[in-house]
Amino acid sequence: MTAEQFHVAEVSPSYWRVTFDNGPVNLMDPDTLDQLGALVGRIETDPHLTVVVFRSETPGYFMAHWDFRADNARVAGMPPGPTGLHPYLDNFVRLSRLPAATISEIRGRTRGAGSEFVLATDIRFASETAVLGQFEVGVGAVPGGGPMARLGRLVGRGRALEILLGGDDIPADLAAQYGYVNRLVPDAEIEEFTDAFARRIAAFDKVAVTGTKELVDVATLPEDSEFAPGLRAYFATAGRPEHRPFVRRLLENGLQQPDGIEKDLGAAIGRLRQQP
Repeated sequence: MTAEQFHVAEVSPSYWRVTFDNGPVNLMDPDTLDQLGALVGRIETDPHLTVVVFRSETPGYFMAHWDFRADNARVAGMPPGPTGLHPYLDNFVRLSRLPAATISEIRGRTRGAGSEFVLATDIRFASETAVLGQFEVGVGAVPGGGPMARLGRLVGRGRALEILLGGDDIPADLAAQYGYVNRLVPDAEIEEFTDAFARRIAAFDKVAVTGTKELVDVATLPEDSEFAPGLRAYFATAGRPEHRPFVRRLLENGLQQPDGIEKDLGAAIGRLRQQP
């Protein structure tokens, strides 16, 4: 049986806390897409749910990135989701438009697909242990989960290009300064802070919360049509033969392991790319 990756704690009828758990660095993989789609469906249809907090208990990692060893043929062959988009995009688009408020409590590394996940949530609180980034350019790929559509609206065009084309790690304090996350909260306090904020929203009328969020969505979220070109570009660029030796080199140096180059992936990719 496939292991459960999203563990739901129903704190109250109006407030859920969801803990992501998938391996030593919390990778996303094809099973993540299936399970996230099912979870989003549950949230969409719950008449009482007003706020959901996404979190991790994996030391040093919120949601590392996509699994480089995943079965990409399985991913490419997945049928479209309810939006008509590929499930990878469908999950994020539906996540961003949920009738409940969504909050990411970010502790640890959150890059690539993990960054794309938190960008699809409404509110992002980060502790000083958080590290965000979109490193895909460093492995010869265009990001596929929509950061080109979302980041510019949050941080501005220049900073979005700095993040996407630099491919480097963005520490929590700089992420907060840029608007990549809402605010920086001390790690010892972030769980209590996020819980208190979620309980505050949960105490409010769902109709008012949903109605307010829908109007903010209209004013700020990208149109669905902005996402598909990025995923097409990802499928066209990811895994090209000329970049496979570099990815193997990363794996040999501890990519996807908690104490390997995964710890400083952005810096490591830049350093290794510039070596002969």
